[in-house]
Formats: sequence, structure tokens, C-alpha cells
Amino acid sequence: MSDLVLAIDQGTTGSTAVLVDARSRVHASRNVEFPNHFPEPGQVEHDVEQIWASIRAAVGAVLEGIDPGRIAAIGITNQRETSLFWDRATGAPAGRALVWQDRRTAPRCEELRAQGWEGRVRERTGLVLDPYFSGTKAEWMLRNRPGLAEGAASGALCWGTIDSWLVHRLCGEHVTDPSNASRTLLLDIHRLAWDPELCALFGVPAACLPRVVDNAGVIGRTRGVGFLPDGIPIAGIAGDQQSALFGQACFAPGTAKCTYGTGAFVLMNTGARAAPSSHGLLTTVGWRLDGRTTYALEGSAFIAGAAVQWLRDGLGFFSSSAEVEALAASVPDAGGVSFVPALAGLGAPHWRPDARGLLAGLTRGTTRAHIARAVLEGVALQITDILGAMAADAGAPLAELRVDGGAARNNLLMQFQADVLGVTCVRPTNLETTAMGAAYLAGLGVGFWSSPAAVTAAWAEDARFVPRMPGDEVKRRLATWSHAVERA
Repeated sequence: MSDLVLAIDQGTTGSTAVLVDARSRVHASRNVEFPNHFPEPGQVEHDVEQIWASIRAAVGAVLEGIDPGRIAAIGITNQRETSLFWDRATGAPAGRALVWQDRRTAPRCEELRAQGWEGRVRERTGLVLDPYFSGTKAEWMLRNRPGLAEGAASGALCWGTIDSWLVHRLCGEHVTDPSNASRTLLLDIHRLAWDPELCALFGVPAACLPRVVDNAGVIGRTRGVGFLPDGIPIAGIAGDQQSALFGQACFAPGTAKCTYGTGAFVLMNTGARAAPSSHGLLTTVGWRLDGRTTYALEGSAFIAGAAVQWLRDGLGFFSSSAEVEALAASVPDAGGVSFVPALAGLGAPHWRPDARGLLAGLTRGTTRAHIARAVLEGVALQITDILGAMAADAGAPLAELRVDGGAARNNLLMQFQADVLGVTCVRPTNLETTAMGAAYLAGLGVGFWSSPAAVTAAWAEDARFVPRMPGDEVKRRLATWSHAVERA
């Protein structure tokens, strides 16, 4: 009997496999980390064979003692803008993937802006010209890696984001979904088709591009994987943030979530309308089901949980990231210290790839605890900037914010977020919302769940953080933050 769905959540620092049953209960979950590679300052790469090994290990762990025949479908969610080329015949990567955090194409983005491309790109793709997105990454690889341009033009090489590569490895199909495709700078999000002019601008041949399919529906079946039997349907794909929006049951226009992962990502459902932003946000595809498209507004902060990892690995403040909350809570406030998490530039609503991380307000009395608290506060304050822009674009204040991701377990961070935002933050019982979104999409694709209403019924609240900081204090914190951002 097929009574489980397998979700593969392929992230920036690790891969997670999750087994979910029809009642949305998690039967097993395992995360396996893999290394990132930093060849030069501002450059971030993945060896995708290490990613594949992490997926094999994670899936193997959750299937231990379980008959794989129980898997009704596989759903995939992934870090979005990270992209690579690979051999169509063998699946072997043609060099390392360029990660979404990679900033090496910042000069090219400046050049394109100077040439007047920003408006046209934004109108068609909903995006800004920033090295965050995949288009300039693909162009850089085609220009700088021998043999790629010829292989891509002939179709011998495939190009895509991590979802495309994983599906190809699992079943041999070369596809992507609208949520991932809408992050490439190559997709016309209004027609949901690759844009010939933009593909020509970045020199990406049509022969290497994946086919764009709905987020739910059988794409193919596992074949020759080794750690999974042949014949399991791959029936759901979504970029990680759209998957979390789906997993948080944000199906009504105006509902919003923030995922606190390596970065932090805020998405608001805007329904069937691709709402333009005049406040530095992105217009993106949420999902397409049965040919009907749901759009979203998005604001991305490149560094969130990664700032805590920096305290752990770069500065040696503690041995486990979970220790940050106790350290930060050991002092009543940050002691006048401000931290701007621009360790990989600033995303929405500022879009300054040249910005750099900033610690300000240090004194002889500053301790590790003050800095730890300032780091958590900086993560929350950048989300406040994004949601302020989102409310301005939407023309209405946010009623509540649904929160998820690893850092959402941090009660101090969530309370401070609610305080400076002035909006209640609601945490679900299941923080694996990214993986759950992929599981739900795959389950919908094979009839395991009947409709999105079943997802809404399964969503449950764990904790509610209500604003309690006095208004004058909030204004002071926001003013100090704005000054620090200007300096960064």
C-alpha cells in the first residue's frame, strides 16, 4: 500500500528527506550537510556530486526499516537561483554550480543597468538586475568555462536550477516549474514562457533550457537511481520559498510568511495578479496548478541563519547554533550595538550588492552576548524593512505573519520580530513547511490529497508572538537601524 509521500528539500548547506503520511504527520526526517566552496571573496560554489551524496544519505536514513513501495510520490523543493550545466546523456555536472549567494556577476549587472535594461527586465520577469538571479550566472559559466557554449547550443548540455538537475538524475526528464523558472531572469512571468530576447541577452541557447511544467502532476518516474526503486512518480516541484508559502497554507491573497533559513524570505500571496512593486520587492510566480497561476510579492534577505553560523564558525562564539538564544538572552539588550547582516550584500528593498556587514556601537563594555543579541536583532530588523515595503505595495497593513524555518524556533528572535514589526507572528507546530509544501504538491499530483483545502485543515498553530515593545522604543530602534544600514 502506498501510504507515504517522500519530500526532498535540497538547501544551501544540506539536504533533507522527509516522509509524510496522509494526515500530514512526519514519519521520519533527516538532514545531511555538505560543504560550500569559496574560491574567491564573494564567490560561492557547490560540488553537486556532494549534494547528490547528501540526498542519497538522507533518503536512505528515512527509509531505514520502511518498504520503499509505500512511497506514493516524490516532491522536490530546492534552493532556487543556484544553477549549473550538466551532460544530457550522463547527468554528470559540467563544473561546479554557482550558488545564489555568489556575487561575481555584480559588475555585469551594473553594465546592463547602465545600458538601460533594468526596466525591460523588471517588466517581463518581475526581477531586478542583481547577481542573486540565475541569468548572469549562466552567462558567466558560458563565457568562462571551455566547451560549455558549444555543448549548450547543441543541446548536449542541459542548464537549469537544482530542481531541474535533481529531476534529471531521478528520472531523465529535463523540466522545471514556474516558481524556479521565474527566478532566472529568462522567463516572461506573464506568458510563463522563456523570453527569446532575454535568453539572447544572456547568451543562453534555447536548446539547453528545461521545459516548464505545473507544480503538481506526474513528471516522470524514478529510473536507475540505486537508492530508490524504479517507478516512483515524481509529482511535485517548487522553489523553497514558494514551497514554504504553500506548506504554510497561505492560499488567500494577502496572506504572508517568512522563512528564516540561511537567508530570510518573505512572500505574500497576490492571487491571479502579478502585482508590480514600486518599493524594491520582486514579483514572482507562487505556483501553477491545473494551468492556473498564483503570483506573489517577495522580499529576500540574503543572510539570516548564516549570520548565526558566522558567529559559530567565523568568530567561535559557541559550538552549536542553538546556543545563540541563551547567550543573547543573558543580557537585557544589545548594549547599543547594531549589526547589519550584509555579509553577501543587501537584498530587498535596498538591492546593494556592494553593501558589507557592519557592527556599530561597540564600547569597552561590549561582550559576546551583546553582539549575539545584535545579530538576532539585525536579522529581524531587515525583515521589518521588507514587510514595510510589502505593506506599501499591497496598500494595506499586514494582519499577521506566519513564520517558519530553523531560526523560527528562537523565541527571543520571534518576540523581537513581532515587537519591531508591530504585527503578531504565528509559528506552526510543523516547522518543516518547505518540505511539507513539496510533499503536498506531490500528493496533489497523484491524488494523495484531494485539494489545497486538505492542506489548510492540516495546518496547526504552535505559538503566537504578540507585539509588546512600547511605540517610542520601536521608533528609536528603527531609527538606529536605518542609520546603520546607510553606513553599510
